[in-house]
Amino acid sequence: MSPHRNSSKKNCPESANKNSATGPGQFSFNVLVLGLGNILLSDEGAGVKAVEELQRCYDCSGAVEIIDGGTIGLELLPYFEERSHIVIIDAVKTGKNPGTIVRIDDPPAYFRDRTSPHQIGLADVLGIAAITDKLPRNITLFGIEPKQLSTGLTLSTEVAQNLSRLVDMVVAELKTIGINVRAKNK
Repeated sequence: MSPHRNSSKKNCPESANKNSATGPGQFSFNVLVLGLGNILLSDEGAGVKAVEELQRCYDCSGAVEIIDGGTIGLELLPYFEERSHIVIIDAVKTGKNPGTIVRIDDPPAYFRDRTSPHQIGLADVLGIAAITDKLPRNITLFGIEPKQLSTGLTLSTEVAQNLSRLVDMVVAELKTIGINVRAKNK
């Protein structure tokens, strides 16, 4: 099973994924926005739903590839290669109130002590990417505290109410990196 590429050629063209200099003092970014989670387990699907909303509401520059990584594990490793930045969006258990959004600037360190099966998969990918020297220096995780992880296709009220704010934080991060992100006309 492969990750679902939510990007269109216009929005995030494959040809723009080379990390190269474009001229004196200029640098072309190669950013991956990766939404993770299982949409069949309510709030566990928040990362996937966030990347769907990101694509529905915003146009990214060609330097961004947006991937619905679902619950895929090691098969994500090739998507980490030659990236200048990776932004991961996922439901994360931090012990905070449901719907709380957290920013984690060192996801490999954060996942060393996590034990849920989904987070172990990401920890493995990050570990192997580090060992094989394919782990970008710039990785940020935006997580949202889940309320319910039971079978269901809808997010809890707490998570659903903060999903747009989560996407806005990712957009702000992309802009901080230097990516041109524009709101779509609705």
